[in-house]
Amino acid sequence: MSRTRVMGIVNVTPDSFSDGGRLTSTQAAVAHALALVEQGADILDIGGESTRPGADPVPVADEIARAVPVIEGIRALWPGPVSIDTMKPEVARAAVAAGATMWNDVTALSFSTDSLATAADLGCDVVLMHMRGEPRTMQAAPAYDDVVTEVCAELAERAQAALAAGVARERIWLDPGIGFGKTVQHNLALTRNLPALAALGFPILFGASRKRMIQGLDATATDPTDRLGGSIALALEAARRGADIVRVHDVRETMQALKVQAALTGE
Repeated sequence: MSRTRVMGIVNVTPDSFSDGGRLTSTQAAVAHALALVEQGADILDIGGESTRPGADPVPVADEIARAVPVIEGIRALWPGPVSIDTMKPEVARAAVAAGATMWNDVTALSFSTDSLATAADLGCDVVLMHMRGEPRTMQAAPAYDDVVTEVCAELAERAQAALAAGVARERIWLDPGIGFGKTVQHNLALTRNLPALAALGFPILFGASRKRMIQGLDATATDPTDRLGGSIALALEAARRGADIVRVHDVRETMQALKVQAALTGE
């Protein structure tokens, strides 16, 4: 890619950590998605289940009912790439049938025994994200001997599993899973060492927008909507260190920051 792309977040959930319950109808979610496109989003990521720390699982039918109409509404008005943020192969299949072109999976295709085969069958891009444990418990006591080495090794293993299942190499993306079973120091180490992850030979998606690690560095940022400065700092550093996509809530501000960074570096 010639520049870092921006993925705009569209959560159609009642309980996401930052914007849960804000988009209460399909119409509102589609309108928000198209507003993000106007602000410069290259990709839209639609989520019907919160994966915040402590989140409870959502039934498949409920998740499909939340996400699929939004994807259909976006697809009727915009031809660009749309991602479904789900761990469930049934939801991914319904989303791709509705027009999604990417499956963003926080479990790196390990949630279901059908996940790998479904990804291969769908033929869409697949994001393999690193997570220790599951959302309800992942932040209880995250521990690593060497977080960078271990995350790289575990994602390399998942990428090989996807390849063995028939997922095309050019369809695989890796995500270090900032905030998913990691402390603030783990998150900082992974951000600083994104080149080690990129060395595995797959493009990188990085998502740290409004996450709690920012509060860990600035105690005044107790509300997720007060974490714009930290979110932009992380997005810029990730882009500088090789992220191909940054996943963000605040598209306009992130796009502006990336443009200024590119001008300063002459890229």
